[in-house]
Amino acid sequence: MQFGNACLKHGLLLAPMAGDTDSAMRLLCHEQGAELTVTEMISAKAMHYGDGKTWALAQIREGEGPVSIQIFGHEPDIMAEAVRLLSDGVRSYAPKGFRPASVDINMGCPVKKITTNGEGSALMRDPGLAAELLAAAVEAGRPYGMPITLKIRAGWDDSQKNAVTIARLAEEAGVSAITVHGRTREQLYTPGTVDLGIIRAVKEAVSVPVVGNGDVFTAADALRMKEVCGCDGIMVARGALGNPFLFRAIVAALEGRTYTEPTVEERIETACRHLRLKVAEKGEYTGVRESRSLLGRYLKGIPGSATLRDALCRAETAEEAEAVLRQAGGR
Repeated sequence: MQFGNACLKHGLLLAPMAGDTDSAMRLLCHEQGAELTVTEMISAKAMHYGDGKTWALAQIREGEGPVSIQIFGHEPDIMAEAVRLLSDGVRSYAPKGFRPASVDINMGCPVKKITTNGEGSALMRDPGLAAELLAAAVEAGRPYGMPITLKIRAGWDDSQKNAVTIARLAEEAGVSAITVHGRTREQLYTPGTVDLGIIRAVKEAVSVPVVGNGDVFTAADALRMKEVCGCDGIMVARGALGNPFLFRAIVAALEGRTYTEPTVEERIETACRHLRLKVAEKGEYTGVRESRSLLGRYLKGIPGSATLRDALCRAETAEEAEAVLRQAGGR
């Protein structure tokens, strides 16, 4: 599957997740089989005003593999400017010659503070503006050879499931690929509510690659989505939190190979490495505090994990957090 400038053998992507898909998460998932990862969503307007913290989210580090940078906003000219900046400017603090595989437009975020501004999934309620925004982004990326991709939801609610309409407009605007989260905005992230039928309908309606997203927690979930929807790729989100090995499991399933679950020792070593990567990127104070909940996910199913998770929540330093993790591994 061709997704932007990245050629993906299995079509496996890591979804953008605010607060989670930082450089550390992207690198670990790439090592386990994610062929393309997506940054946390970035405000195009904040980029326009030169906000340093926002620009830091766009940093791509060596070893992450192909990365798509996702932006959100509702003003076509501001979104176009962000595409131009990312197409050329991001290389100033990334490894030489390394830039995003694509710029992804967010029309799927359901969070109220985003939709209240007419951004994220709220754009699906205004197809005319959505089409104008996408056309502006595509045109801005064209001189740089920067592909534009799109992430949408099934629709706003059950009465406004218009993913097919938006997808057709996106194809006409020139986007290179479309990811469909099979829930409406109203459904947020309610488990078991993904509509595979809407993903399949989008796949049948457009000729650009279509990626399915939602409720992929096991390799079997991924295979079922691929079979039912006929989609070109699979995007994994919450299923990869504390379990980057899920990508390895999906690759094995797609290739018809037997998969061996990671040992407790491998899980703990990966958790410790995840912690160290975060601390190296963000400093000990922020890195430890951002890691507490995530590290607890690596302990799922390990005896005494509830007590260990509680201890992790109280860890103040990387050394303390790693010591708790080592207890789970019996070391």
